[in-house]
Amino acid sequence: MNNQIPNGIIGNLSIKVTTKDTASQYGSGLIDVFATPAMIALMEKTAQCSVQSYLPEGSITLGTEINIKHIKATAVGMKVSCESKLISIEGRKLIFEVKAWDEQGEIGYGTHERCIVDSKKFMEKLANNQ
Repeated sequence: MNNQIPNGIIGNLSIKVTTKDTASQYGSGLIDVFATPAMIALMEKTAQCSVQSYLPEGSITLGTEINIKHIKATAVGMKVSCESKLISIEGRKLIFEVKAWDEQGEIGYGTHERCIVDSKKFMEKLANNQ
């Protein structure tokens, strides 16, 4: 299934930080700076988008593990960019290196794991377990 996904594929996304992306809005902090959960969400989305077009019809990837360092604060209004690089394919498991930076430099980095699943089967199994 995964032999269609090129190892080493790079994904890139950027956003402009708004008040909805802040730690005070997420509840992860008390000030209006780019929230760690918002950075992680951007990293996950970047990785997901980078491989989606290579997956069989009906398949998606789900985030299963994240190991991230958030090393610098980013103010509202700044542009944040993210890059993911697929570094390993192990069956249905995809492992990415991810990094993020704002207009002043690097703000975070780490690894992210995603698993390939059939979305319909996954949701049916979830509904049956309720």
